[in-house]
Amino acid sequence: MPKTIVETGFPFEDLRRVPEAVKRAEQLGFDALVMPEINRDPFLALTIAAEHSERVELVTSVAIAFPRAPMIVAQMAWDLQRFSNGRFVLGLGSQVRKHNEDRFSVKWSAPVARMREYVLALRAIWDSWQNGSKPAYVGEHYRYTYMTPFFNPGPLEHPRIPVHVSAVNPAMCRLAGEVCDGVRLHGFCTRRYLDEVIVPNIEAGAKKAGRSLAEIELSGGGFLATGATDEEVAKQVETVRTQISFYGSTPSYHGVLALHGWQDLGDRLNKLSREGKWQEMARAVPDEVVHTFAAVGRLDQIGARIRERFRGIRRVALPVPRADRDEEARFRDLLADLH
Repeated sequence: MPKTIVETGFPFEDLRRVPEAVKRAEQLGFDALVMPEINRDPFLALTIAAEHSERVELVTSVAIAFPRAPMIVAQMAWDLQRFSNGRFVLGLGSQVRKHNEDRFSVKWSAPVARMREYVLALRAIWDSWQNGSKPAYVGEHYRYTYMTPFFNPGPLEHPRIPVHVSAVNPAMCRLAGEVCDGVRLHGFCTRRYLDEVIVPNIEAGAKKAGRSLAEIELSGGGFLATGATDEEVAKQVETVRTQISFYGSTPSYHGVLALHGWQDLGDRLNKLSREGKWQEMARAVPDEVVHTFAAVGRLDQIGARIRERFRGIRRVALPVPRADRDEEARFRDLLADLH
């Protein structure tokens, strides 16, 4: 069995903090650094991280695809792969319609079909740069039929850039199994939803392409609430409760709740969000729901709970421990256990 890849995040609100944080994460033994696209561009922070690290993988988790043309992402990914000596992993997400139209000014269309073309277009671009193949990809949403030597950045020593896609719903899971190298599973996911919906659909997509489930790396798929003390764990539980209330208010995620018979909770959270009652949303999420979505426990307890909650998941994420000798020692024990 391949070893578990343990990922973590790093400060992205101030790029000046990135070098020190990246060096410490690598020194602590993390295997990969992930950068989301929340309120910052993920590629810029990862470029700085690449400069100040030697071993860890560098992952967008995730970059929002549709506001960027495939050629733009292909160029940034190619440069990061070259600069990091082959340590880059491209995680892509579609985001929901509201964000695409009203935040990114992007025309919306069915995301699964569009994401399929996006990934295939990326691979066609990279193949032409690496192997000199003729640009000949034509889809409904994207086309790549033109490249001149002047605009070709040339081949790489490590040309295979893994492409992961975020997935919650069955159709995107099937697409990931068919054309992607990995799936960046949403934190808004339960063990039951993983077993009954996500994994079977990824496997169905893989089978359609003549692949096996083992060829697709799974990442995430739940929340984590841990810390050195019971008090710290309790604070993390409340953070998770707030996250669940936020994602649970989005109708496109309600399939997870419905599987557990919690559709009424999703409807209530959606209503509260439309009324702007954000604090009431968190209070509406019962403890049972929090513990169904999250692995919970102190650092000295959490290893077994992670193995159960995330069994079959290749990549799991942990927070960076505080700069405390005892906490770092407990963390190193946990990391060795997971590896």
